[in-house]
Amino acid sequence: MKRKILIVDDEPNIVMTLEYTFKKNDFEVFIARDGSEALQILENNVPDVVLLDIMMPNVDGYQTLNHIKSNANLKDTKVVFLTAKNKASDIEKGLKLGADKYLTKPFSVKKIVSEIHELLD
Repeated sequence: MKRKILIVDDEPNIVMTLEYTFKKNDFEVFIARDGSEALQILENNVPDVVLLDIMMPNVDGYQTLNHIKSNANLKDTKVVFLTAKNKASDIEKGLKLGADKYLTKPFSVKKIVSEIHELLD
């Protein structure tokens, strides 16, 4: 069975690159351009992992993570922040809120794929 990933980012180039990469790696890919779109997708889909930006319009990554962690259907879903916020305090906050991993931009596509595989195995 294909693994499912939800990619949440408001930067179209990042979304396109990641979507292409994860489809090539045999994932079923869902795309959201911001947190509110992500929450709509999560109402009907339970991905194995959510790759989540923090700074987005409408609903930010922190609020989206809160929703995921407080929803019983999504409790087993892994959440990985992928963000430009790279201060130690940002990383600490993200992990304290319940993210499983915290990766920073700019990023290596290979590294993200290997981090996701490692998290799911």
